[in-house]
Amino acid sequence: MPQHQLAGYLTAGHHRARFSWSIVMTVALQLFIGSVAAWAQVDPNAAATPHLDISGFAMLDSGYDFKQNDPAWFDTVRPTKLPSVKNQFGKDGNWYMGVRQSRLSFKGFVPTQFGELKTIFEFELFGTGVDAGQTTFRLRHAWGELGRFGAGQYWSTFMDPDVFPNQLEYWGPNGLLWFRNVQVRYTIWSSGDSNFMFAAERPGASADQGAYADRVALQGVKPRFPMPDFTSHVRWGGKQGHLQFGGIYRRIQWDDLNATATRDLSGHVDAWGVTGSANAKFSRHVLRLQAVYGEGIQNYFNDAPQDVGIVNNFSNTRTPILGKALPIVGLTGFLDLNWSDRVTSTIGYSRVDIRTTSTQDATAFKSGQYALTNILFYPVKDFMLGPEFQWGYRDNRAGFHTPDYRIQFSARYNFSFRVGS
Repeated sequence: MPQHQLAGYLTAGHHRARFSWSIVMTVALQLFIGSVAAWAQVDPNAAATPHLDISGFAMLDSGYDFKQNDPAWFDTVRPTKLPSVKNQFGKDGNWYMGVRQSRLSFKGFVPTQFGELKTIFEFELFGTGVDAGQTTFRLRHAWGELGRFGAGQYWSTFMDPDVFPNQLEYWGPNGLLWFRNVQVRYTIWSSGDSNFMFAAERPGASADQGAYADRVALQGVKPRFPMPDFTSHVRWGGKQGHLQFGGIYRRIQWDDLNATATRDLSGHVDAWGVTGSANAKFSRHVLRLQAVYGEGIQNYFNDAPQDVGIVNNFSNTRTPILGKALPIVGLTGFLDLNWSDRVTSTIGYSRVDIRTTSTQDATAFKSGQYALTNILFYPVKDFMLGPEFQWGYRDNRAGFHTPDYRIQFSARYNFSFRVGS
């Protein structure tokens, strides 16, 4: 083709492309608006005007720990925080008091042409992380939903919050999936209490370097998360309870920043997990059950240690050690007994078991157990008090084990009111 014909062809093509793209963009915008309207699930029972629900409670926890645990977690029963060696935290016997469970919640509801816009902002005073042991602000939820889309920090889509029992101890059953995570979520289908959801969640993990923790070669190994954690669940619900199945896939990667031609400790693991949970209601009572199995999903558990361990690979001189996603099993079963409007009880058991590696320390956490029972009284509306007996148990990889048991008494004063319609 001659040069001038080619130039004319490109010029004409440019105008045709610009005209075509304007049509495409217009159609795409119309389709997007129509799709959002179709995706949005309009609740016929939703309020016609905006309103804000403000609720929360003030709560006192007090009790006596007959044994010992990490003082930063003085008011919880966490098997991972029990001594890994004898008298690690001093002598047995400790009285504790606190108000760290106290909570404040704001829930907003705004009608729109695409359905009701729902938001929640909620915090409590239970310090964790660098604030462990402190009475300080801790964000629980910062979440919004419009139709089928949700975004922010909320319950992980992998977990089932309805399995948590009616108890006083704050942290809860160790074998339970219990994780509030930053995420973008899409509800593929829903009907009443039944739904099918998919989410991309904030990744994160930790590793146990075990016997190699002090090696200089590992100082240059840094974690990296090239993709979000992908989670999903399907749930069938009705008047007699619900049944839910969930799954997760995540990629945990690490890079050796000091790699050479003869040594490179970089690597990755594909972590995954599956879970089944259920609530069964009979008479006034509720049975709550969950089972979990996976590899490298420890940080989604209510109380479990590192996601990745190290295994030897001495046959390969360039990569003499490898990371391994640690297999984990969690089981939880609790029965909430609602004797009347004024009296309830709860009894149940939970456990976590991890398949450790031979390179982990002798003191590495291998198994934990958790149990409790209580009797709670509700003399008037919005006021609860009562005692609870709690028990925990830790097993290390090399066989050391230690129990914990305590008596707790709590009083909770609820409040709630609505601003708007």
